[in-house]
This record gives sequence, structure tokens and C-alpha cells, in this order.
Amino acid sequence: MPRGDKSKYTDKQKRMAEHIEEGYENRGIDKKEAESRAWATVNATDHGGKKSGSGRGKERNPAPSIKGGHKGGAAAASRTAAQRSASAKKGAATRKRNAAAKEG
Repeated sequence: MPRGDKSKYTDKQKRMAEHIEEGYENRGIDKKEAESRAWATVNATDHGGKKSGSGRGKERNPAPSIKGGHKGGAAAASRTAAQRSASAKKGAATRKRNAAAKEG
């Protein structure tokens, strides 16, 4: 079986990878990287593809999927709307000042 062959994965695992990949693409990650990350998540969750033989089942590890949903955003969530607005205005002013300095 060549590297990258997905024939040993269940339909559920394939659907899961496809869904994860779409989520990464929606966040602006290129297709190849999104696919790679999606399959890495499926492998970490289900310990690879389906295994033959009795007693080969392993418990699912939901941690990789859960981690992705909670990563980031904590700093912004703990600030008030006024603080976020002030920060955005400050950033806009800095970008405007840097652009003006770059031109002249």
C-alpha cells in the first residue's frame, strides 16, 4: 500500500477528515496543508485506519478536535468592547503612519 493511500480508513473517518479540511480552508489555509492537518487530526483521534483482527479496537481520543475549537481568542474575549475598539483604532493609526512613512 503506497503512502497516502486512504483505502484503510472507514467512511466515517473520511467524512471527518473532509469536514475538518473544510474548516481549515475557511480559515484561509491552503488546500494541501488543510488536508494534511485534517488527516493528522483523524489519526490522532482514531489511531489510524481500521484494523483487522479481534480485540484491536482502541478508544477514541477526542482531545485533538476539542483543542482546535478552544485555541485562541481568549485574550480578546477577556477585554471590553471599548478596549477592543481602542486597540483597533491604535492599530489603524499605526498602519496609516507606517504607510505614509514608506511613501515619503
